[in-house]
Amino acid sequence: MVRGPRTKWEMMAVGLAAALLLGVIPGLNAFTPAASALHISDFTINLYGKYLSYAVLAISVDLLWGYTGLLSLGQCLFFSLGGYALGMYLMLMIGRLGQYHSDLPDFMVFLGYPRLPSHWVPFRHFWFAAAAVVWVPGLVALVFGFLAFRSRIRGVYFSILTQALTYAATLMFFRNDFTFGGNNGFTDFKFIIGHDLRQPATQRALYLATAILLFATYGICRWLTTTKLGMVQRAIRDRENRVLFSGYATAHFKLFIFVLSAVIAGLAGALYVPQVGIINPNEMAPDKSLEAVVWVAVGGRGTLVGPVVGAIFVNALKSWATRAYPDLWPIILGTLFVVVVLFLPGGLVSLPGRLFARWRRSSAPPETPAPAEPTVGAPQLGADPASTSAPPESGLSAPASSPP
Repeated sequence: MVRGPRTKWEMMAVGLAAALLLGVIPGLNAFTPAASALHISDFTINLYGKYLSYAVLAISVDLLWGYTGLLSLGQCLFFSLGGYALGMYLMLMIGRLGQYHSDLPDFMVFLGYPRLPSHWVPFRHFWFAAAAVVWVPGLVALVFGFLAFRSRIRGVYFSILTQALTYAATLMFFRNDFTFGGNNGFTDFKFIIGHDLRQPATQRALYLATAILLFATYGICRWLTTTKLGMVQRAIRDRENRVLFSGYATAHFKLFIFVLSAVIAGLAGALYVPQVGIINPNEMAPDKSLEAVVWVAVGGRGTLVGPVVGAIFVNALKSWATRAYPDLWPIILGTLFVVVVLFLPGGLVSLPGRLFARWRRSSAPPETPAPAEPTVGAPQLGADPASTSAPPESGLSAPASSPP
């Protein structure tokens, strides 16, 4: 595949971002004194890790919506399922250090559970919880996607169904139907794989793991979109009926992408939970999935880089706006979405190209029109009309008319 200038610039930007996120930021946190102006605090490291988790979630949305044309309004369900899977392990690692000094999680003691439910027991092992981060969101996506795509549900109906699935799951989690803590969820985590979550080294390692996941996800999705599968994805997005008439089973392609995006979202949720320190049903509410769609639209749909930029930009803006103008944040978010859709449909990542094209047009010298070639018999500019009259057909002059 021949790489164009745009791809080269993108690779350079990704390389610079990798150096910044994987080298500079952790180094400023670990090796600069707290009094230094260059020092990055542990709180800021956790905040950056949260932004990067959201960026991975945004890539999963873009893989579905931007490349396959499937607008899922339930992507945060899979994000939360991955978070809950690891959260169960983190809750069991608290042990007797909880408020009730019991082997059971605090909310189970408060609700009067006599013993640990059987489906919680395997989550005492980290390897099982790590595997559940992958297979739980993947299994839910597989079952739902198989039923939806087999019925050829597409377009707005698919979006409504994913939103309904998310809403139903949110209600069940709020009611504590799955013994997951109800509306309070999981919190007060203390250890992960024997390491104290409050230690700066552990927080830095979680941030690095999130950054590595982000670049690995970007690399895999970038490679995937350049293969034949990626070409079929875009064909399904643009003209699914033509793909069907060409003999391709589009349902299989859509199901694969749907399950893959769910797994990516689950991994992002698993790394989000220990850094933020809480997971509850609010994280899977339908409005959260709508926010993820806004990130992708603001950053640039169908670019992979754009969703990362959009997720980091919008969440950084949210962190500032909810402190400065907490009541105005929904208005700010809605205005931002409308402005981008109307005036910047390519998202923030298209802005440098637009500015560069405008600069080239403004700096280019004005084109002067070439002078027109004179035609035979046409009068020249500034010439005597008498001298440019057509010559007689013969050398004899026309006879003068005789007087009457």
